[in-house]
Amino acid sequence: MSRRVRSRIRERQPGQGQYYAEPKGRPNFRKRSPAVLLLLLLVWSICLGWGLSLIAGASVKPDLVAQAPATEIGTIDPISDRYQLGKDVYLENCASCHIALPPEVFPSETWRRLLLEPEQHYGQKLQPIIGPSLVLMWEYLKTYSRPEKPDEKLPYRLADSRFFKALHPRVEFSGPPKPASCVSCHPAAAQYNYRTLTPEAANSR
Repeated sequence: MSRRVRSRIRERQPGQGQYYAEPKGRPNFRKRSPAVLLLLLLVWSICLGWGLSLIAGASVKPDLVAQAPATEIGTIDPISDRYQLGKDVYLENCASCHIALPPEVFPSETWRRLLLEPEQHYGQKLQPIIGPSLVLMWEYLKTYSRPEKPDEKLPYRLADSRFFKALHPRVEFSGPPKPASCVSCHPAAAQYNYRTLTPEAANSR
């Protein structure tokens, strides 16, 4: 019996009256073991997770700012070293004209639009911020602000921001709160320190 005939006999399908020859050039996936498939899936998952961790910045050292003394923190939330440069750029660009507000008082989308629409900045037309400075500022503001609700009207004034109100639950304002009026309760607000309070403000909390 020739070699060709023997090979065709081996390829005969059980229960069928005809011979079946595998197409040449294609691997025989029917004979692959489930263990091999599981191993390939495991390797693929590990590679995918490793790649995503690199993209997400897993190589950055972990944030250990929770143990920092409150006296060293100027804003409401601790600032990670990773975003310190972004905060400095934010203060350099914004605190030169008015008292800089902490990111926590507005939702993230408000900050994004303020950065992207400098020609409509509370009645002033500012020069656009471009390049790395814009990215650094946005990363800082986005990280330390909070998302808005899907149906929420974006606030551009402190009096309209539910985040600002949540940070001042028992404070009664004599008028609409503005950045310039922050110093009445936060005497070091010009130095971006919102933790130092006047005695009256400290007793009202």
